[in-house]
Amino acid sequence: MSPSLHIPERPVDGIPMPRRIGAILAVAFGVSLSVIDATIANVALPTIGSNLGISSADSIWIVNAYQLAIMVSLLSFSALGDVIGCRKVYIGGLILFTAASVGCALSHSLQGLVLTRVLQGFGAAAITSVNTTLIRFIYPRSRLGRGMGINATVVAVSSVAGPTLAAGILSVAEWPWLFAVNVPIGLAALALSSRFLPANPVRVRNHRFGWRDAVMNALTFGLLMASIEGFSHGLDPQILSLGVAALLVVGFFFIRSQLREEYPILPFDLLRIPIFSVSVATSICSFLGQMLAMVALPFYLQQVCGYDDVTTGLLLTAWPAVIMVVAPLAGVLVERIHAGFLGGAGLTAMAAGLFLLALLPEHPTNFDIIWRLVLCGAGFGLFQSPNNSILIASAPPERSGSASGMLATARLVGQTTGAALMALLFHLVPGNSTHTALILAGGFALTGAVVSLARISLPLPEGLARRKTRS
Repeated sequence: MSPSLHIPERPVDGIPMPRRIGAILAVAFGVSLSVIDATIANVALPTIGSNLGISSADSIWIVNAYQLAIMVSLLSFSALGDVIGCRKVYIGGLILFTAASVGCALSHSLQGLVLTRVLQGFGAAAITSVNTTLIRFIYPRSRLGRGMGINATVVAVSSVAGPTLAAGILSVAEWPWLFAVNVPIGLAALALSSRFLPANPVRVRNHRFGWRDAVMNALTFGLLMASIEGFSHGLDPQILSLGVAALLVVGFFFIRSQLREEYPILPFDLLRIPIFSVSVATSICSFLGQMLAMVALPFYLQQVCGYDDVTTGLLLTAWPAVIMVVAPLAGVLVERIHAGFLGGAGLTAMAAGLFLLALLPEHPTNFDIIWRLVLCGAGFGLFQSPNNSILIASAPPERSGSASGMLATARLVGQTTGAALMALLFHLVPGNSTHTALILAGGFALTGAVVSLARISLPLPEGLARRKTRS
């Protein structure tokens, strides 16, 4: 047997019940922690700032450090998953995230808290870079959409649970418990992961991880994120120009080196697969529209419609709540209906809901707002599971880690750009920024719908095509 090949023992097509339940719980626990911690500290920033004796502006680093760490390391961790196995990367991410949570809870200075938040972000990047790949190995090909539906539901619920969970914790405990609460959940996820997660094939044992490429990747995405944020917040043009120039130089050399790599961190080999690249573009459009709307809506409902912050929060819950119902259903429907059509129909519905929100009457009722938000959430839920299924299934099994990382990167790029675009609109059209944002969000969703529908003419990945033929 050739020493260059190493394929760990694993089920040929998914893992059997009831072990599958333990495995999907392991993934759900880890993903929920990583997503919740992106927002759980937001509510407590004034309290943390006062406790640590820092300004409000400095306290923002507690949030930005986490997001920046994820952005610069996500693709590197997904590439590492292809080299050493996604199971190892996921469990390593859980260990780092849980240990860093202890550090956050014990921090007594801004520097210590930011450092441990960076470590938390690296752990979260490892978790989210391979979670959809693990679902590919947990579920049989004929049931992949169901696994993606569950994952989409977990992400949707977790993305809005942070502020609510933070409010509950702060009502009975001090801010360090916002991070300490991660520890028992992280330990439970570790126990489940060690027992139930399947191994995945590592095709080339002597392939080494490119640390130089990882540093170049971090610089490229870090400079990209900094440039977007700087432009949207009106940074000095000279400083911004230097940042953009550095981005162009570093990005040029990074992309040139990646085009020569057999196993690139930035997966150009996968982007050459038409249905994969189209699915990535669709994902960016959808998350850009969603984040732009989710940032604009609180300002719109409070400043234009006159609602208070509590009522606004309750109304906005309608969006993720309906995703909890629709995303698992979409995961089942993808076994019978083309994923491109489902995604296009979902984003069309989301675009319609966003345009209708922009056309709200001057004094809307709660029902006027809720049914529009339900339409947005239902459309996004109908899109997300099929899109994730088609993107992951279109990559070769040995490149699943890179596909999972690209899926998460598309989400982060869309969300980061959407939030930055909202900040820019506050500067450009201060009197009509939220209304403009909702129209633009609808436009991005509609663009995503058109791109998604274009996939109908492309050949489906093997697993999805087989199911479609059977049905």
